[in-house]
Amino acid sequence: MQQPDFTVAGKTAIVTGASQGIGRAIAETLAASGADVAICSRAQERVDPVAEAIEAETDNRALAVECNVRDRDAVEALVEATVEEFGGVDILVNNAGGEFVAPFEEISENGWNAIVDLNLNGTVHCTQVAGKVMRENGGGCIVNLSSVNGQHAAPGESHYGAAKAAIIRLTETLSVEWAPHEIRVNCVAPGLIPTPGVAETLGIEPDDVPPREETDRRVGYPEEIADVVQFLASPAASFVTGETVTAKGVPKPGNSFEAGIE
Repeated sequence: MQQPDFTVAGKTAIVTGASQGIGRAIAETLAASGADVAICSRAQERVDPVAEAIEAETDNRALAVECNVRDRDAVEALVEATVEEFGGVDILVNNAGGEFVAPFEEISENGWNAIVDLNLNGTVHCTQVAGKVMRENGGGCIVNLSSVNGQHAAPGESHYGAAKAAIIRLTETLSVEWAPHEIRVNCVAPGLIPTPGVAETLGIEPDDVPPREETDRRVGYPEEIADVVQFLASPAASFVTGETVTAKGVPKPGNSFEAGIE
C-alpha cells in the first residue's frame, strides 16, 4: 500500500494575514514542508521580517507583499506577483480576518460592514482571483479559516460569527462548483488560540491566557492549526473537500474561561 504524502513539496502557496499568529504559523509550516510561499499583510514592514525568517530557516522561497484583502485591486496585484515570482498558485489559505466585541444593538453600520468586508469579502476576493489561476492551470487547493464562533453562538460577536458562518457555506458550495476543475476547498474552524489579535480582542495579554493544563486543551497553539491546514493542503487529503475541520481541543465542563468561546 502506498504511503500517504503529507507534504506540500514543490507547491506554491498564498497565505493571507501572515504577519503574526495563525497566519504566520501556517506560512512557516507550509514552507518547512516544501512549499514556496507568498505572504501578505496590510503593512509591508510587518510581513517582510516573516519572509526573511522563512527563507533563513527553510530551503524554500518567501515573497512578502503588502495587500489589504478588502481591496480587489490589491488582491489582483498579490496573485499577479505570486505567479510572476513562482509560476502559479497551487494553494490558497484565506486566513486574514479580525473582530471586535460589542452587543448587536451597539454595532454601527460601518462596524458591521468592516468586519464582514474583512472576513468574508476578503476571502471572496482572494478566492475568485487565485481560483481563476488554479482553473487555468489544472487545479489546486483552497483552505479557508472560519471559527468556532461561526458554528456556535458567541455573545458580542454577531457580526464576526455571521461572516465566519458564511465562509463555511461558501466552502461547501465551492467544493461542488469547482470539483470539475480539480480544486478542493476546505475550511478550518479554530477554537481559542492565544494570538496577539485574540488577546487584543479579549483585552488581555497573550501570557495571561490560562495554561493548557488548567483548561484541558481548550487553549491551542497557532502551530496546531497550521498542522491541520497543511494536512488539508497535502495529497494525503485528496479525498477531502467541502469539509470544515473544527480544531478546538477537548472541552472541560465548568471552565471559567469557557463563556463566549464556543
